[in-house]
Amino acid sequence: MLIMNDPKVKISALVITYNEIGYIERCIESITFTDEIIVVDSYSTDGTFEYLLEHPKVKVIQHPFTNFTSQKSFALSKATHDWVLFLDADEVVSDTLKSEIVDTVESDTAHAAFWFYRKFMFQNETLRYSGWQTDKNYRLFRKSKAKFSDRKIVHETLVVDGKSGIFKEKLVHYCYKNFEDYKSKMLKYGRLKAKEDFFTEKSFNYISLLLKPTWKFFNHYILRLGILDGQKGIIICYLNALSDLERFRELKRLEKKNEMAYCLIMP
Repeated sequence: MLIMNDPKVKISALVITYNEIGYIERCIESITFTDEIIVVDSYSTDGTFEYLLEHPKVKVIQHPFTNFTSQKSFALSKATHDWVLFLDADEVVSDTLKSEIVDTVESDTAHAAFWFYRKFMFQNETLRYSGWQTDKNYRLFRKSKAKFSDRKIVHETLVVDGKSGIFKEKLVHYCYKNFEDYKSKMLKYGRLKAKEDFFTEKSFNYISLLLKPTWKFFNHYILRLGILDGQKGIIICYLNALSDLERFRELKRLEKKNEMAYCLIMP
């Protein structure tokens, strides 16, 4: 008797987490259509790990966090299948996007990776402007044709060997749960960006400290129409500018710490 192989193309879903309760539940439930879900958790303390451990479709691995690029590269190394759907913990795949993903990978596409536009959510309301309206990221790609660049440690960059496409349906991004949560994320991104600057030998200067956060707020709130998002726009644009401010503050601290260490070892 002839046994036919299953023609279904399989997908590995990957997520990295740290203290994502309130976000991760929606994310996981939206990707249960994939053939495996692997989550790399950097030792969460809010119940995230326990939730993942109990989920029947999730394989969770705890791994120390160094930076976003190294953590995502580690997660990618654990994927079993060539097609990878790599999400942030606060992103959700809608039913229509799910259909587009499945249809695409089963179509024998020549593309090696796909960009996703994102629909930003401020709590449960859509954030239509504030600089995010043209935001897109790689989220679906072939493991054999892509890798994360080691030149970036935050806002990691995927290097793709082949053609890229763009999906029509948007990924839903629940970026804002509350003020303190989003502020904490923005400050963390700013400090990681400072480390990236420091290791690439970019120097602190007061002009950047003063002008770049101001420009970020003006660009996102006025030029990118954050003003049309009302109070939501003010909050998001302010916190995004705060991330730039923290970046340069941290860069100054890193340079000062390096100078002190240099003085201690000099005769």
